[in-house]
Formats: sequence, structure tokens, C-alpha cells
Amino acid sequence: MDGFERLDAPADEIPAAAVTGTLYGVGMGPGDPELLTVKAQRILTRAPVLVHFCKRGRRGNARTIADAILRDPAREMPLAYPYTTEIHPEHPDYVAALAGFYDDAAGQLADHLGAGRDVAILSEGDPFFYGSFMHLWRRLKDRFPVEVVPGVTGMSGCWTRAGTPITWGDDILTVLPATLPLAALTERLGATDAAVVMKLGRHLPKVRAALAAAGVLERAIYVERGTMSGERVVMLSDKPDDEAPYFSMVLLPGEGRRP
Repeated sequence: MDGFERLDAPADEIPAAAVTGTLYGVGMGPGDPELLTVKAQRILTRAPVLVHFCKRGRRGNARTIADAILRDPAREMPLAYPYTTEIHPEHPDYVAALAGFYDDAAGQLADHLGAGRDVAILSEGDPFFYGSFMHLWRRLKDRFPVEVVPGVTGMSGCWTRAGTPITWGDDILTVLPATLPLAALTERLGATDAAVVMKLGRHLPKVRAALAAAGVLERAIYVERGTMSGERVVMLSDKPDDEAPYFSMVLLPGEGRRP
């Protein structure tokens, strides 16, 4: 045999192909619904199961972006994170709780996919960039068809709304999580041409200190809720407090070669 099915064989001799749903990771962009891609909108309007992450008792930002499109609550499947801010991300209990959460969620999605229903996971920004989608993708990608729809990243939305190019010429851009230790942040900020610091929250004082120690604080721009309602853009040196919500970041524009 040559490895191909005999399409001219009697029907009862041809094995039936298993029909499963497709797992979609849908990039929702940085917040402005008009920044959704045409492909993302098409999948959102057609997928029978729409998954979005959220805090318990609240709607996630990815779901809020889709308000103008989604009008059928019966298709929605919210996944509420199990942890609270009282547990440090590096604590074993935090990691165990999240692992169990993703295992359980993957099992629920597998039931839908195995029954032939497509599942679309709404992902803030881009699904493959610091996204919760990746944890479900890793658990399901070898069992079901997967399609990832890229989205405008939050950092792209933020530097656009700040009205500043982030890199020039041969500038090297470094993306840093604010959760890094002070020494690591300082070293990397001092060694790069341009930077984006994400996951600010309670880490803003540390990020400010690292920027100052690296000698680049005067260039840093603070962007809060970029492209969303309540957007705020200000030079970090002009920001009098150290309060920063989850949807905020610090930009360090490059100063490279310009013809």
C-alpha cells in the first residue's frame, strides 16, 4: 500500500475520519474595538464556543473589547482565575493553583472540541505574547487543530497613542516584565537602546528606581490603558504617584540613527 486511502473502495471499507472542532486563539488587540482584525471579527461571529479569561465576578478586558460584536451569551464560556493578589507569583501554591486551573480548563475545552465544536479563546493583544491562551494551547495543540489569529499588541497600541516611535535605525528593543528583580531591570535597561516594561502594577516604584539607576528616567513614558477608555499618557518623571493598574506600561523610546 502507498499510504493513501482508497477513495474508490466501498464505503464500508473506508474508515470514518474523526471530526473535531478547531481551537482558535483570537488576538483582540490593545483595547480599541476598531483595532480588531477582519479575521478576528469573522471567527468571533461564527464560533459556537467563546472563551474569555476574567477575575471572579468581573468581566475580562478581552471580553469587553468584543461588546460590539457578541450578542449571544449562550455561546460564552468565562474562565475565572483562581488566585488572588495575596499569593506571590513565585509561591508554589500560586503555581499549583494556576496549573490546576489550566488543566481543568483544557479538559472543558477538549470536551467541546472532541464533540466537533470550534472554540475561540479571546486574547488581549496577541495570543502568543504573554497570553493566557498559550497555556491552553500547550495542553491541546497535539490533540486538536489550532489556528492563531495575531492581534495588535498592547505595546504597539501604547507607543502609537503616546505619539512616539519606539525604535530608529539599528536600535535594539528589549521587552521586560516589571516582575524582574531591581538589579536585573537596571542591567537590561542600561544595556538596550529602547525598552518596553510590562506588568507594572505594584512594581512601578521598582521600575522607576531601575530607570533612574540606568540613567534613562528622563526618557521614560508612562502609558495607562492605551487605546482604551480612561487612557493616560505622561512622562514618568511627571507622574507624582506610584499607582499603576494592570493595563499600563513604561516606554523607553530609542534614539538611534535617523537619515
